[in-house]
Amino acid sequence: MFSFRLCCHAWYRTVHASKVFVHHSPATFMPCVSRAPLYNPVQTISITCSANSPVDRDNSFKNYPRRSEKKEYTRGSVFSAGSANIRSKDCKTLVADKFSFAHTKSKMTLPSEPLSADGWSSLKSEYKGGGSFEDHVFSQMIKTNADLNIAKSFLSYVSARDGDVTYNLLLKYLVLCVQQKNTGEVYDMYDIMKSKFGALETGVYTLLIKGLSGTDRWRDAITSLETLKKFQNPSAANYGECIKGAIKHGDEQLAWTLYDEMLQRDLTPHEDTIRSLFTAHHDLQDEAFRKRLINVLTYLRENQIYPRQPLMQSIKSWFERIPNETWKGQLTKVTDNGHCLACKEQLESIHLTPKEYNTLKKDVIDSILKGEDVFRKTTPEELQSFLQYVDSQPPYDIVVDGLNIAYLSKTYPLSATLLSVVSYLAARGKRILVLGRKHMLFNSSKWAKQDIRRLQECVDCFFLDNISLDDPFLLYACLSSGNHCCFITRDLLRDHKACLPNAETQRLFFKWQRGHQLVLPFYSPRNVHLQPILSYDTIVQNTEASWHIPYDEMGVKRTTYEVPNTWLCLKKMS
Repeated sequence: MFSFRLCCHAWYRTVHASKVFVHHSPATFMPCVSRAPLYNPVQTISITCSANSPVDRDNSFKNYPRRSEKKEYTRGSVFSAGSANIRSKDCKTLVADKFSFAHTKSKMTLPSEPLSADGWSSLKSEYKGGGSFEDHVFSQMIKTNADLNIAKSFLSYVSARDGDVTYNLLLKYLVLCVQQKNTGEVYDMYDIMKSKFGALETGVYTLLIKGLSGTDRWRDAITSLETLKKFQNPSAANYGECIKGAIKHGDEQLAWTLYDEMLQRDLTPHEDTIRSLFTAHHDLQDEAFRKRLINVLTYLRENQIYPRQPLMQSIKSWFERIPNETWKGQLTKVTDNGHCLACKEQLESIHLTPKEYNTLKKDVIDSILKGEDVFRKTTPEELQSFLQYVDSQPPYDIVVDGLNIAYLSKTYPLSATLLSVVSYLAARGKRILVLGRKHMLFNSSKWAKQDIRRLQECVDCFFLDNISLDDPFLLYACLSSGNHCCFITRDLLRDHKACLPNAETQRLFFKWQRGHQLVLPFYSPRNVHLQPILSYDTIVQNTEASWHIPYDEMGVKRTTYEVPNTWLCLKKMS
């Protein structure tokens, strides 16, 4: 048997492995061999366990639900312009969010000060909620960010009552310590848990990385990251904490090594990680460091990432303090025809060059229609019939995802919605192809036969089998018609973009998509309103003497098909 102590005083932060403590009262800890000084349970927690005590694996962090790494977009949106990718991996994820504790509904409220063992016993007797009282108390402490002294008094109560504190409760106490950035307690818990349990759960290493990376023991966070790699792929947050720790403590070489490794693992850096690089101490920022930061901006461009305002301000400040250069940064907007209001420079066009368009067309057809696209459900006969049909027709101006657009309205018949939108487009002299499903041809409450007949009279229609996915057909019809052809669907086409052979083709696809996907932000039978397509590309871009960076302004919310309308203009002064 051996014992460990957690102390709130810096002079008593040590691990005692040689003494055994027996709890005779909630306020007194006495050694079984010789009498020891008395300690207040608020100041000291004694945890007694057998060296062979089993770890409570069933209640360990690995069994808690984790946040999904991939989240699907709502089907009401059209495209995200890359910003949703950053928002879905929020750069300020709280450590408590990594472990979602179930908060049992109960009328019990936490005490406002530490309690004696009798006080906690009394609370337990009054507890009427479901589940474990101990788990509920600690979950509420994490939720309310309770004082650590209250948590210590509770652990003292549990230890005195049971002779031990479970693995589960220790982990929750560690969460609370990390959440409150209590460096001393995190140190203690790291030493105690390493000594007591040896091998730790992967979730514990994530907590330790979070809790240690900004401290003098930041190297232990790096060690925890290396250990974590043996069991699973670390998250972008794990890497980000270690990068920030390395930058803070002057090891820029390690910071960039971790950054490169993170990108190789196809992880998107969080904004606070990128910001730490741009705000690194000027002593670290030699010429090589500055070139690496320019590469970070190139990464934002290639991945259509829009920085938020705090990161934008850090980028602006960094440019304005580059040695031997004079840069002026202004917050501005861009005119409808693509001119920066600050410097009058013309921004990049949203349209692809003929060479880019031909490259994209070939790669899309080869990868999505002719390749092993797992998202394509059709028969060879149907595919061949469609290809022959499209190739035999004059080029189209607009290709419509009929089923998708019909569901813009929840009122029946759905065919009336589709007919209304298509009639609006046809009345403006557009040559249109509508892709539908064969079940739409049968008269029903959803699909009025007369609506479908009128639809076929004014535009071309091709009805696919009910099990077929129409996105690949839509892409082929649109790309085959030429660079002028647009399409209407609320789908984001992310799955098909992922099938493309390389990052450059994916970038071209996304640019083409933003320049050709028409958006219906809302639907009214009397007001079919299409979102205008911008003539310029909303993306990080530069020349030899300028940078233009679109950013998300604080407090301004965008729907996923919109792009920022605020820009940072950086001009190099001669």
